[in-house]
Amino acid sequence: MHTMDMESHAQTERARAGEQVFFDDPAIDRLLGVVMALAADYFVLKDRVRALEAQLARSGFVDPAAIASEPTGPEAGRIAAQAGEFAAALLAPVLGRQESASVSGKLSLRAPRRTTK
Repeated sequence: MHTMDMESHAQTERARAGEQVFFDDPAIDRLLGVVMALAADYFVLKDRVRALEAQLARSGFVDPAAIASEPTGPEAGRIAAQAGEFAAALLAPVLGRQESASVSGKLSLRAPRRTTK
């Protein structure tokens, strides 16, 4: 059986098993499913934040203009630094720096290594 025939057969078998099949590699289809689930959760969270902000503004607890304004001064620097750290941690696997036994941090599943003195 040729490679193309084998890939087509594998896709047909996955479709028969009830999986949605968009790509030859099942890992890509599963990754797409993860991305879609995250996107749906993001939409829900974004809508809930909007609803909370609106309720708080109607109740007089927050100023909508203050929420919409860009941070300034030290707060802006702190937020930019946190965003940079988050982006670096998020993109590390994409850039080829996979987590190893020596790597840990806020976004790591591995506990920080303890140093002995």
